[in-house]
Amino acid sequence: MDDKPGKLALMQMRDEKQMKKKNPLSADDQNLFRDLMSGTKKLTQDTIVHRPMRKKVQEVPVKRLLQEQVDASHYFSDEFQPRLATEGPTRYVREDVSHFELKKIRRGDYSPELFLDLHGLTQMQAKQELGALIAACRREHVFCACVMHGHGKHVLKQQTPLWLAQHPHIMAFHQAPKEYGGDAALLVLIEIEEWLPPELP
Repeated sequence: MDDKPGKLALMQMRDEKQMKKKNPLSADDQNLFRDLMSGTKKLTQDTIVHRPMRKKVQEVPVKRLLQEQVDASHYFSDEFQPRLATEGPTRYVREDVSHFELKKIRRGDYSPELFLDLHGLTQMQAKQELGALIAACRREHVFCACVMHGHGKHVLKQQTPLWLAQHPHIMAFHQAPKEYGGDAALLVLIEIEEWLPPELP
């Protein structure tokens, strides 16, 4: 029986020591704090989680850029001639894509985020630059781009749509609205991998 009070006393001493460790404030400080905090309400944390901003890749290794360029441009053949509309503005829509996308491009619903100027390039250089543009759009999750082929000798103006129509990631393109170059440019819709938000813990 005498042993129980001893155990209780030891437990109380241990609890007091823990209290002292947990709360270094003196009794006066604690009372002052309570007085200052009287009448306040505890805030409840809301559960809204904002989607993170799309990260733009700042630096990509040169070797990777070159490989992406080669991978994306090997689709462009000068021998293959896809069937494009011969009347009206230059346009194309992939079979599995709605024709309504062309209408949306034409009326200016899409604004390009990346621009490619092909002026002064050879056909080989132009193909490489187109390949690099498509790879960059997919890497950066850019859905719409503008390709400025110009007029010149009409070689690039004729070839650019034929090359683009061969690429599996090109969904549609249409002659650009005037503010983006008119008949000297194309607005292009690129199929990008679907972005998924990170899983929450």
